[in-house]
Amino acid sequence: MSKKRASEFKPLLFTTTIRNPERMKDFLSIAAKHNGEVLTNEVIDKIVFDLIQNKLYCPMYAKRTARLKRQLAKDMVGEPFSDNDTKLIIDHSPQKHKEAGFDKGWPSRFDTWYKFMKELGFIYYEMNKPLEISEAGQNLVLANTEGYEHLEEQVFLSSFAKYQRNNPFVRISNSNKPLILLLRSILKLREIYGDDCAGVSIKEIPLFICWKDDNYVNLANKIKELRDVYSFSVSEDYIYQVCKEILNITSAQEKRFKKKNICHEMPDEFIRKMRMTGLISIRGGGRFIDINNQELEKVKYVIDTYSEIQSFSSEREYYDYAKSMDMTLISLKPTISVSEEESRALFMHWVNEFDLDVLQKELIIVSDDHLSSKHDIFKYIDEPKRLEFLTALAIQKQFTEIIVKPNYSPDDEGMPKSHAQGGVPDIVCLDSSGKVLFEVTLMRGRQQVASEMIPIDRHLTEIKLADPNAFTVFLAPSIHEDAVRYAQFAKFSTGVDIIPIEIKMFVKELPTKHSIRDYL
Repeated sequence: MSKKRASEFKPLLFTTTIRNPERMKDFLSIAAKHNGEVLTNEVIDKIVFDLIQNKLYCPMYAKRTARLKRQLAKDMVGEPFSDNDTKLIIDHSPQKHKEAGFDKGWPSRFDTWYKFMKELGFIYYEMNKPLEISEAGQNLVLANTEGYEHLEEQVFLSSFAKYQRNNPFVRISNSNKPLILLLRSILKLREIYGDDCAGVSIKEIPLFICWKDDNYVNLANKIKELRDVYSFSVSEDYIYQVCKEILNITSAQEKRFKKKNICHEMPDEFIRKMRMTGLISIRGGGRFIDINNQELEKVKYVIDTYSEIQSFSSEREYYDYAKSMDMTLISLKPTISVSEEESRALFMHWVNEFDLDVLQKELIIVSDDHLSSKHDIFKYIDEPKRLEFLTALAIQKQFTEIIVKPNYSPDDEGMPKSHAQGGVPDIVCLDSSGKVLFEVTLMRGRQQVASEMIPIDRHLTEIKLADPNAFTVFLAPSIHEDAVRYAQFAKFSTGVDIIPIEIKMFVKELPTKHSIRDYL
Protein backbone atom coordinates (compact mmCIF):
# COMPACT_ATOMS: atom_id res chain seq x y z
CA MET A 1 0.00 0.00 0.00
CA SER A 2 1.37 3.40 -0.97
CA LYS A 3 2.11 5.82 1.85
CA LYS A 4 -0.16 8.84 1.92
CA ARG A 5 1.41 12.29 1.80
CA ALA A 6 1.34 14.37 4.95
CA SER A 7 -1.11 17.27 4.98
CA GLU A 8 0.29 20.71 4.23
CA PHE A 9 -0.89 24.27 3.77
CA LYS A 10 -1.50 25.09 0.11
CA PRO A 11 -3.11 27.78 -2.02
CA LEU A 12 -6.61 26.89 -3.17
CA LEU A 13 -6.72 25.16 -6.54
CA PHE A 14 -10.13 23.69 -7.27
CA THR A 15 -8.97 21.56 -10.19
CA THR A 16 -6.68 21.60 -13.21
CA THR A 17 -8.56 18.83 -15.01
CA ILE A 18 -12.19 19.83 -15.60
CA ARG A 19 -12.80 23.51 -14.87
CA ASN A 20 -15.70 24.27 -17.17
CA PRO A 21 -19.05 23.33 -15.57
CA GLU A 22 -20.38 22.39 -19.00
CA ARG A 23 -17.67 19.76 -19.39
CA MET A 24 -18.35 18.61 -15.83
CA LYS A 25 -21.98 17.96 -16.75
CA ASP A 26 -20.91 16.02 -19.85
CA PHE A 27 -18.37 13.90 -17.98
CA LEU A 28 -20.91 13.18 -15.25
CA SER A 29 -23.55 12.22 -17.82
CA ILE A 30 -21.23 9.55 -19.23
CA ALA A 31 -20.50 8.11 -15.78
CA ALA A 32 -24.21 8.22 -14.90
CA LYS A 33 -24.87 5.52 -17.52
CA HIS A 34 -23.16 3.14 -15.09
CA ASN A 35 -24.84 4.35 -11.90
CA GLY A 36 -25.14 1.40 -9.50
CA GLU A 37 -22.70 -0.84 -11.38
CA VAL A 38 -19.71 -2.28 -9.55
CA LEU A 39 -16.69 -0.25 -10.65
CA THR A 40 -14.14 -2.49 -12.36
CA ASN A 41 -11.46 -1.80 -14.93
CA GLU A 42 -13.93 -3.08 -17.53
CA VAL A 43 -16.53 -0.46 -16.51
CA ILE A 44 -13.84 2.21 -16.52
CA ASP A 45 -12.89 1.09 -20.04
CA LYS A 46 -16.49 1.69 -21.16
CA ILE A 47 -16.51 5.17 -19.63
CA VAL A 48 -13.15 5.98 -21.22
CA PHE A 49 -14.44 4.72 -24.58
CA ASP A 50 -17.54 6.93 -24.38
CA LEU A 51 -15.58 10.02 -23.33
CA ILE A 52 -13.08 9.67 -26.15
CA GLN A 53 -15.64 8.69 -28.76
CA ASN A 54 -17.66 11.82 -27.93
CA LYS A 55 -14.47 13.93 -27.98
CA LEU A 56 -14.86 14.99 -24.36
CA TYR A 57 -11.29 13.85 -23.81
CA CYS A 58 -8.87 13.88 -26.71
CA PRO A 59 -5.47 12.18 -26.38
CA MET A 60 -2.50 13.60 -28.27
CA TYR A 61 -2.51 10.68 -30.70
CA ALA A 62 -5.77 11.95 -32.24
CA LYS A 63 -4.42 15.49 -32.44
CA ARG A 64 -1.22 14.38 -34.16
CA THR A 65 -2.70 11.92 -36.65
CA ALA A 66 -3.74 13.80 -39.80
CA ARG A 67 -6.86 11.75 -40.57
CA LEU A 68 -8.12 11.92 -36.98
CA LYS A 69 -7.10 15.55 -36.60
CA ARG A 70 -9.42 16.46 -39.47
CA GLN A 71 -12.27 15.02 -37.43
CA LEU A 72 -11.43 17.52 -34.68
CA ALA A 73 -11.98 20.49 -37.00
CA LYS A 74 -14.62 22.95 -35.81
CA ASP A 75 -17.30 21.66 -38.16
CA MET A 76 -16.71 18.10 -36.93
CA VAL A 77 -16.34 18.70 -33.17
CA GLY A 78 -19.85 17.48 -32.38
CA GLU A 79 -19.48 14.31 -34.45
CA PRO A 80 -18.32 11.22 -32.51
CA PHE A 81 -15.38 9.12 -33.61
CA SER A 82 -16.28 5.76 -35.08
CA ASP A 83 -15.92 2.68 -32.87
CA ASN A 84 -12.80 1.61 -34.79
CA ASP A 85 -11.17 5.03 -34.54
CA THR A 86 -11.99 5.28 -30.83
CA LYS A 87 -10.35 1.91 -30.18
CA LEU A 88 -7.37 2.97 -32.30
CA ILE A 89 -6.93 6.15 -30.27
CA ILE A 90 -7.13 4.28 -26.95
CA ASP A 91 -4.69 1.59 -28.10
CA HIS A 92 -2.16 4.25 -29.15
CA SER A 93 -2.57 6.37 -26.02
CA PRO A 94 -1.04 4.49 -23.09
CA GLN A 95 -1.44 6.50 -19.90
CA LYS A 96 1.62 6.63 -17.68
CA HIS A 97 -0.54 7.89 -14.88
CA LYS A 98 -0.86 6.35 -11.39
CA GLU A 99 -3.32 7.29 -8.66
CA ALA A 100 -3.60 5.63 -5.26
CA GLY A 101 -6.17 2.83 -5.30
CA PHE A 102 -6.26 2.54 -9.11
CA ASP A 103 -4.21 0.61 -11.61
CA LYS A 104 -1.71 2.54 -13.67
CA GLY A 105 -3.06 3.78 -16.98
CA TRP A 106 -6.66 4.54 -17.87
CA PRO A 107 -8.08 3.57 -14.45
CA SER A 108 -5.87 6.22 -12.85
CA ARG A 109 -6.83 8.72 -15.57
CA PHE A 110 -10.47 8.03 -14.71
CA ASP A 111 -9.79 8.97 -11.08
CA THR A 112 -8.07 12.18 -12.18
CA TRP A 113 -11.13 13.19 -14.20
CA TYR A 114 -13.71 12.52 -11.51
CA LYS A 115 -12.00 13.13 -8.17
CA PHE A 116 -13.03 16.82 -7.93
CA MET A 117 -16.65 15.84 -8.63
CA LYS A 118 -16.22 13.42 -5.73
CA GLU A 119 -15.18 16.32 -3.48
CA LEU A 120 -18.24 18.28 -4.58
CA GLY A 121 -20.50 15.36 -3.69
CA PHE A 122 -21.65 14.58 -7.24
CA ILE A 123 -20.25 11.06 -7.57
CA TYR A 124 -18.75 8.38 -5.35
CA TYR A 125 -16.66 5.44 -6.45
CA GLU A 126 -14.16 2.90 -5.20
CA MET A 127 -12.78 -0.01 -7.14
CA ASN A 128 -14.98 -3.11 -6.87
CA LYS A 129 -17.83 -1.19 -5.22
CA PRO A 130 -21.00 0.25 -6.78
CA LEU A 131 -20.52 3.58 -8.54
CA GLU A 132 -22.98 6.16 -7.19
CA ILE A 133 -24.32 9.34 -8.75
CA SER A 134 -25.74 11.47 -5.93
CA GLU A 135 -28.88 13.58 -5.81
CA ALA A 136 -26.74 16.64 -6.55
CA GLY A 137 -24.99 14.83 -9.39
CA GLN A 138 -28.26 13.67 -10.93
CA ASN A 139 -29.58 17.22 -10.84
CA LEU A 140 -26.42 18.47 -12.55
CA VAL A 141 -26.87 15.86 -15.28
CA LEU A 142 -30.50 16.94 -15.62
CA ALA A 143 -29.30 20.54 -16.08
CA ASN A 144 -28.05 19.40 -19.49
CA THR A 145 -31.68 18.93 -20.53
CA GLU A 146 -33.80 21.64 -22.16
CA GLY A 147 -36.01 23.24 -19.54
CA TYR A 148 -33.83 22.32 -16.56
CA GLU A 149 -30.78 24.54 -17.14
CA HIS A 150 -31.53 26.57 -14.01
CA LEU A 151 -30.69 23.54 -11.84
CA GLU A 152 -26.99 24.16 -12.45
CA GLU A 153 -26.87 27.17 -10.12
CA GLN A 154 -28.89 25.31 -7.47
CA VAL A 155 -26.47 22.38 -7.52
CA PHE A 156 -23.34 24.50 -7.21
CA LEU A 157 -24.85 26.72 -4.51
CA SER A 158 -25.74 23.69 -2.41
CA SER A 159 -22.33 22.12 -3.05
CA PHE A 160 -20.08 25.10 -2.39
CA ALA A 161 -22.04 26.01 0.76
CA LYS A 162 -20.76 22.73 2.21
CA TYR A 163 -17.36 22.49 0.52
CA GLN A 164 -14.44 22.65 2.93
CA ARG A 165 -10.78 22.54 2.11
CA ASN A 166 -9.56 20.04 4.70
CA ASN A 167 -11.74 17.20 3.48
CA PRO A 168 -10.63 13.54 3.44
CA PHE A 169 -10.16 13.50 -0.33
CA VAL A 170 -7.13 15.81 -0.18
CA ARG A 171 -4.04 16.26 2.00
CA ILE A 172 -4.67 19.90 2.89
CA SER A 173 -4.16 21.58 6.25
CA ASN A 174 -6.02 24.80 5.42
CA SER A 175 -9.20 24.69 7.49
CA ASN A 176 -11.94 26.82 5.97
CA LYS A 177 -14.95 26.82 3.69
CA PRO A 178 -14.03 29.11 0.78
CA LEU A 179 -17.52 30.42 0.02
CA ILE A 180 -18.33 31.11 3.66
CA LEU A 181 -14.92 32.69 4.32
CA LEU A 182 -15.58 35.03 1.40
CA LEU A 183 -19.13 35.91 2.46
CA ARG A 184 -18.25 36.57 6.11
CA SER A 185 -15.18 38.61 5.19
CA ILE A 186 -17.23 40.82 2.86
CA LEU A 187 -19.85 41.37 5.55
CA LYS A 188 -17.07 42.30 8.00
CA LEU A 189 -15.63 44.75 5.46
CA ARG A 190 -19.11 46.26 5.15
CA GLU A 191 -19.06 46.83 8.91
CA ILE A 192 -15.66 48.51 8.64
CA TYR A 193 -16.29 50.67 5.56
CA GLY A 194 -20.07 51.09 5.56
CA ASP A 195 -21.65 52.32 2.34
CA ASP A 196 -18.20 52.87 0.80
CA CYS A 197 -17.55 49.12 0.70
CA ALA A 198 -17.61 47.63 -2.80
CA GLY A 199 -16.59 44.19 -1.55
CA VAL A 200 -13.18 42.62 -2.13
CA SER A 201 -10.69 43.93 -4.67
CA ILE A 202 -9.57 41.43 -7.28
CA LYS A 203 -6.03 42.17 -6.10
CA GLU A 204 -6.97 40.93 -2.61
CA ILE A 205 -8.34 37.55 -3.74
CA PRO A 206 -4.93 35.81 -3.39
CA LEU A 207 -5.30 36.27 0.39
CA PHE A 208 -8.43 34.10 0.29
CA ILE A 209 -6.62 31.55 -1.86
CA CYS A 210 -3.88 31.17 0.75
CA TRP A 211 -5.71 31.77 4.05
CA LYS A 212 -5.05 29.00 6.56
CA ASP A 213 -8.15 29.05 8.75
CA ASP A 214 -11.72 30.33 8.92
CA ASN A 215 -10.94 33.47 10.94
CA TYR A 216 -12.69 35.99 8.71
CA VAL A 217 -12.14 38.83 11.21
CA ASN A 218 -8.37 38.48 10.92
CA LEU A 219 -8.66 38.25 7.14
CA ALA A 220 -10.81 41.40 6.94
CA ASN A 221 -8.37 43.20 9.23
CA LYS A 222 -5.47 42.09 7.02
CA ILE A 223 -7.26 43.58 4.02
CA LYS A 224 -7.86 46.81 5.95
CA GLU A 225 -4.18 46.92 6.91
CA LEU A 226 -3.19 46.70 3.25
CA ARG A 227 -5.74 49.30 2.20
CA ASP A 228 -4.59 51.72 4.91
CA VAL A 229 -1.14 51.74 3.31
CA TYR A 230 -1.78 51.07 -0.37
CA SER A 231 -5.51 51.81 -0.85
CA PHE A 232 -6.44 49.60 -3.84
CA SER A 233 -3.05 49.97 -5.53
CA VAL A 234 -1.16 47.25 -3.70
CA SER A 235 1.42 45.69 -6.01
CA GLU A 236 1.25 42.12 -7.20
CA ASP A 237 4.75 41.51 -5.86
CA TYR A 238 3.76 42.64 -2.39
CA ILE A 239 0.58 40.53 -2.35
CA TYR A 240 2.65 37.54 -3.45
CA GLN A 241 5.10 38.21 -0.61
CA VAL A 242 2.23 38.35 1.90
CA CYS A 243 0.83 35.07 0.55
CA LYS A 244 4.21 33.38 0.85
CA GLU A 245 4.36 34.50 4.46
CA ILE A 246 0.86 33.18 5.15
CA LEU A 247 1.77 29.75 3.75
CA ASN A 248 5.41 29.79 4.95
CA ILE A 249 6.56 29.24 1.38
CA THR A 250 10.32 28.94 1.13
CA SER A 251 12.36 30.04 -1.85
CA ALA A 252 12.74 26.36 -2.76
CA GLN A 253 8.95 26.01 -2.96
CA GLU A 254 8.40 29.00 -5.24
CA LYS A 255 8.53 26.79 -8.31
CA ARG A 256 5.47 24.95 -6.99
CA PHE A 257 3.58 28.09 -6.03
CA LYS A 258 4.43 30.64 -8.70
CA LYS A 259 3.34 34.26 -8.60
CA LYS A 260 1.25 33.95 -11.77
CA ASN A 261 -0.62 31.00 -10.23
CA ILE A 262 -1.34 32.64 -6.89
CA CYS A 263 -2.04 36.13 -8.23
CA HIS A 264 -3.85 35.32 -11.48
CA GLU A 265 -4.84 31.78 -12.40
CA MET A 266 -6.10 30.59 -9.01
CA PRO A 267 -8.01 33.83 -8.21
CA ASP A 268 -9.69 33.80 -11.63
CA GLU A 269 -10.87 30.25 -11.08
CA PHE A 270 -11.93 31.05 -7.51
CA ILE A 271 -14.10 33.94 -8.69
CA ARG A 272 -15.70 31.86 -11.46
CA LYS A 273 -16.57 29.10 -8.99
CA MET A 274 -17.96 31.50 -6.38
CA ARG A 275 -20.09 33.23 -9.02
CA MET A 276 -21.61 29.89 -9.97
CA THR A 277 -23.49 29.98 -6.63
CA GLY A 278 -25.42 33.12 -7.62
CA LEU A 279 -24.33 34.83 -4.38
CA ILE A 280 -21.45 36.87 -5.81
CA SER A 281 -21.55 39.91 -8.10
CA ILE A 282 -18.82 41.68 -10.03
CA ARG A 283 -18.52 45.40 -9.42
CA GLY A 284 -16.41 48.34 -10.50
CA GLY A 285 -15.83 47.20 -14.07
CA GLY A 286 -14.34 43.90 -12.92
CA ARG A 287 -12.18 45.37 -10.14
CA PHE A 288 -14.23 44.03 -7.19
CA ILE A 289 -16.42 41.11 -6.21
CA ASP A 290 -19.19 41.56 -3.68
CA ILE A 291 -22.25 39.86 -2.23
CA ASN A 292 -25.24 39.89 -4.58
CA ASN A 293 -27.66 42.02 -2.54
CA GLN A 294 -30.63 40.22 -4.06
CA GLU A 295 -29.59 37.07 -2.20
CA LEU A 296 -28.95 38.27 1.35
CA GLU A 297 -31.42 35.71 2.77
CA LYS A 298 -29.47 32.90 1.14
CA VAL A 299 -26.19 34.40 2.39
CA LYS A 300 -27.53 34.51 5.94
CA TYR A 301 -28.81 30.94 5.68
CA VAL A 302 -25.49 29.63 4.34
CA ILE A 303 -23.54 31.33 7.12
CA ASP A 304 -25.95 30.22 9.87
CA THR A 305 -26.17 26.64 8.61
CA TYR A 306 -22.73 25.73 7.24
CA SER A 307 -20.06 27.88 8.92
CA GLU A 308 -18.88 25.17 11.30
CA ILE A 309 -15.81 23.24 10.15
CA GLN A 310 -16.55 19.56 10.61
CA SER A 311 -14.36 16.53 11.06
CA PHE A 312 -14.85 13.49 8.87
CA SER A 313 -13.36 10.08 9.48
CA SER A 314 -13.55 8.86 5.88
CA GLU A 315 -14.08 9.92 2.30
CA ARG A 316 -17.45 8.20 2.33
CA GLU A 317 -18.60 10.16 5.38
CA TYR A 318 -17.67 13.46 3.73
CA TYR A 319 -19.40 12.45 0.49
CA ASP A 320 -22.58 11.56 2.41
CA TYR A 321 -22.48 15.05 3.91
CA ALA A 322 -21.94 16.74 0.52
CA LYS A 323 -24.15 14.67 -1.77
CA SER A 324 -27.63 16.02 -1.01
CA MET A 325 -29.36 19.14 -2.24
CA ASP A 326 -30.34 21.66 0.43
CA MET A 327 -33.89 22.34 -0.72
CA THR A 328 -34.45 24.97 1.96
CA LEU A 329 -31.47 26.96 0.70
CA ILE A 330 -32.32 26.85 -2.98
CA SER A 331 -36.01 27.62 -2.37
CA LEU A 332 -35.31 30.92 -0.59
CA LYS A 333 -36.68 33.84 -2.57
CA PRO A 334 -34.59 36.89 -3.53
CA THR A 335 -34.32 39.47 -0.76
CA ILE A 336 -34.89 42.27 -3.23
CA SER A 337 -37.30 41.90 -6.12
CA VAL A 338 -36.22 43.83 -9.20
CA SER A 339 -38.93 45.47 -11.29
CA GLU A 340 -39.03 45.11 -15.06
CA GLU A 341 -38.04 48.78 -15.37
CA GLU A 342 -35.03 48.33 -13.08
CA SER A 343 -33.97 45.20 -14.92
CA ARG A 344 -34.25 47.05 -18.24
CA ALA A 345 -32.16 49.94 -16.90
CA LEU A 346 -29.39 47.56 -15.75
CA PHE A 347 -29.39 45.82 -19.13
CA MET A 348 -29.17 49.12 -20.99
CA HIS A 349 -26.27 50.17 -18.75
CA TRP A 350 -24.25 47.26 -20.15
CA VAL A 351 -25.44 47.94 -23.72
CA ASN A 352 -24.06 51.46 -23.40
CA GLU A 353 -20.90 50.30 -21.66
CA PHE A 354 -19.42 48.37 -24.59
CA ASP A 355 -18.74 49.23 -28.21
CA LEU A 356 -20.09 46.79 -30.78
CA ASP A 357 -16.60 45.72 -31.84
CA VAL A 358 -15.83 44.62 -28.25
CA LEU A 359 -19.00 42.51 -28.16
CA GLN A 360 -18.18 41.03 -31.57
CA LYS A 361 -14.68 40.10 -30.46
CA GLU A 362 -15.96 38.45 -27.28
CA LEU A 363 -18.61 36.51 -29.22
CA ILE A 364 -15.88 35.05 -31.42
CA ILE A 365 -13.87 34.11 -28.33
CA VAL A 366 -16.76 32.43 -26.51
CA SER A 367 -17.67 30.41 -29.62
CA ASP A 368 -14.13 29.04 -30.06
CA ASP A 369 -12.93 26.25 -27.75
CA HIS A 370 -9.33 27.30 -28.25
CA LEU A 371 -9.76 30.92 -27.13
CA SER A 372 -10.12 32.39 -23.63
CA SER A 373 -11.43 35.82 -22.73
CA LYS A 374 -9.03 38.22 -21.04
CA HIS A 375 -11.74 40.81 -20.49
CA ASP A 376 -11.98 42.09 -16.92
CA ILE A 377 -15.70 41.28 -16.72
CA PHE A 378 -16.58 38.67 -19.32
CA LYS A 379 -13.91 36.19 -18.21
CA TYR A 380 -15.78 35.68 -14.92
CA ILE A 381 -19.04 34.65 -16.61
CA ASP A 382 -19.11 30.99 -17.61
CA GLU A 383 -19.37 30.43 -21.33
CA PRO A 384 -23.03 29.46 -21.95
CA LYS A 385 -24.37 32.39 -19.90
CA ARG A 386 -21.74 34.67 -21.43
CA LEU A 387 -22.97 33.74 -24.90
CA GLU A 388 -26.53 34.74 -23.97
CA PHE A 389 -25.32 38.00 -22.39
CA LEU A 390 -23.09 39.01 -25.30
CA THR A 391 -25.69 38.11 -27.93
CA ALA A 392 -28.41 40.14 -26.20
CA LEU A 393 -26.10 43.15 -25.80
CA ALA A 394 -24.92 42.99 -29.42
CA ILE A 395 -28.47 42.78 -30.81
CA GLN A 396 -29.64 45.74 -28.73
CA LYS A 397 -26.50 47.69 -29.65
CA GLN A 398 -27.13 47.24 -33.37
CA PHE A 399 -30.92 47.54 -33.41
CA THR A 400 -31.63 50.52 -31.19
CA GLU A 401 -35.29 50.80 -32.20
CA ILE A 402 -36.30 47.42 -30.73
CA ILE A 403 -36.57 46.13 -27.17
CA VAL A 404 -34.34 43.16 -26.35
CA LYS A 405 -35.34 41.01 -23.38
CA PRO A 406 -32.86 38.30 -22.35
CA ASN A 407 -34.36 35.63 -20.11
CA TYR A 408 -31.29 34.70 -18.04
CA SER A 409 -31.55 35.47 -14.33
CA PRO A 410 -29.48 38.63 -13.59
CA ASP A 411 -27.63 39.57 -10.40
CA ASP A 412 -27.85 43.01 -8.79
CA GLU A 413 -25.48 44.40 -11.43
CA GLY A 414 -27.58 43.08 -14.30
CA MET A 415 -25.12 40.36 -15.30
CA PRO A 416 -26.31 36.76 -15.81
CA LYS A 417 -25.99 34.52 -12.78
CA SER A 418 -28.11 31.59 -13.93
CA HIS A 419 -30.03 30.29 -16.91
CA ALA A 420 -33.70 31.11 -17.35
CA GLN A 421 -36.34 28.76 -16.02
CA GLY A 422 -37.33 26.20 -18.64
CA GLY A 423 -39.80 26.77 -21.43
CA VAL A 424 -38.86 30.32 -22.46
CA PRO A 425 -36.64 31.55 -25.32
CA ASP A 426 -33.09 32.66 -24.48
CA ILE A 427 -33.69 36.15 -25.92
CA VAL A 428 -36.90 37.89 -27.05
CA CYS A 429 -36.72 40.88 -29.42
CA LEU A 430 -39.78 43.09 -29.73
CA ASP A 431 -40.44 45.39 -32.68
CA SER A 432 -43.57 46.91 -34.21
CA SER A 433 -44.35 43.63 -36.00
CA GLY A 434 -44.08 41.34 -32.97
CA LYS A 435 -41.39 39.01 -31.69
CA VAL A 436 -38.11 37.72 -33.05
CA LEU A 437 -36.63 35.00 -30.84
CA PHE A 438 -32.98 34.06 -30.44
CA GLU A 439 -31.82 30.69 -29.13
CA VAL A 440 -28.08 30.34 -28.56
CA THR A 441 -25.94 27.33 -27.75
CA LEU A 442 -22.32 26.21 -27.68
CA MET A 443 -23.44 22.74 -28.69
CA ARG A 444 -22.06 21.30 -31.90
CA GLY A 445 -23.00 18.23 -33.88
CA ARG A 446 -26.20 16.38 -34.61
CA GLN A 447 -27.35 16.59 -30.97
CA GLN A 448 -28.44 20.13 -31.91
CA VAL A 449 -31.59 18.58 -33.37
CA ALA A 450 -32.85 16.79 -30.24
CA SER A 451 -31.58 19.32 -27.71
CA GLU A 452 -32.30 22.56 -29.56
CA MET A 453 -34.27 22.34 -32.82
CA ILE A 454 -37.17 20.18 -31.62
CA PRO A 455 -37.83 22.36 -28.53
CA ILE A 456 -37.48 25.52 -30.67
CA ASP A 457 -40.05 24.13 -33.13
CA ARG A 458 -42.46 23.31 -30.30
CA HIS A 459 -42.16 26.70 -28.57
CA LEU A 460 -42.28 28.69 -31.79
CA THR A 461 -45.42 26.86 -32.96
CA GLU A 462 -47.14 27.89 -29.72
CA ILE A 463 -45.92 31.50 -29.93
CA LYS A 464 -47.07 31.90 -33.55
CA LEU A 465 -50.67 31.25 -32.48
CA ALA A 466 -50.65 34.72 -30.87
CA ASP A 467 -47.87 36.26 -32.99
CA PRO A 468 -48.00 35.08 -36.63
CA ASN A 469 -44.90 37.15 -37.54
CA ALA A 470 -42.65 35.45 -34.98
CA PHE A 471 -39.57 33.50 -36.07
CA THR A 472 -36.46 32.14 -34.35
CA VAL A 473 -32.77 32.68 -35.09
CA PHE A 474 -30.65 29.77 -33.89
CA LEU A 475 -26.99 30.58 -33.17
CA ALA A 476 -24.24 28.00 -32.61
CA PRO A 477 -20.46 27.82 -33.18
CA SER A 478 -21.16 25.51 -36.11
CA ILE A 479 -24.46 24.39 -37.60
CA HIS A 480 -24.83 20.69 -38.22
CA GLU A 481 -26.39 19.67 -41.53
CA ASP A 482 -29.11 17.78 -39.64
CA ALA A 483 -30.10 21.04 -37.93
CA VAL A 484 -30.41 22.70 -41.34
CA ARG A 485 -32.56 19.82 -42.59
CA TYR A 486 -34.76 20.03 -39.50
CA ALA A 487 -35.29 23.77 -40.05
CA GLN A 488 -36.44 22.96 -43.60
CA PHE A 489 -38.69 20.19 -42.30
CA ALA A 490 -40.22 22.48 -39.63
CA LYS A 491 -41.01 25.09 -42.29
CA PHE A 492 -42.72 22.46 -44.44
CA SER A 493 -44.59 20.64 -41.66
CA THR A 494 -45.70 23.40 -39.29
CA GLY A 495 -44.89 26.61 -41.16
CA VAL A 496 -42.43 27.93 -38.59
CA ASP A 497 -39.25 29.76 -39.56
CA ILE A 498 -36.06 28.71 -37.77
CA ILE A 499 -32.95 30.41 -39.14
CA PRO A 500 -29.70 28.58 -38.23
CA ILE A 501 -26.62 30.85 -38.31
CA GLU A 502 -23.04 30.21 -37.24
CA ILE A 503 -21.93 32.63 -34.56
CA LYS A 504 -18.98 33.88 -36.60
CA MET A 505 -21.28 34.63 -39.54
CA PHE A 506 -23.73 36.38 -37.21
CA VAL A 507 -20.87 38.53 -35.88
CA LYS A 508 -19.61 39.34 -39.38
CA GLU A 509 -23.03 40.28 -40.78
CA LEU A 510 -24.45 42.10 -37.75
CA PRO A 511 -23.16 45.60 -38.65
CA THR A 512 -24.70 45.28 -42.13
CA LYS A 513 -28.21 44.55 -40.86
CA HIS A 514 -30.71 47.42 -40.69
CA SER A 515 -33.60 45.54 -39.10
CA ILE A 516 -33.96 42.53 -36.84
CA ARG A 517 -36.29 41.09 -39.48
CA ASP A 518 -33.50 41.07 -42.05
CA TYR A 519 -32.67 37.61 -40.67
CA LEU A 520 -35.85 36.12 -42.11
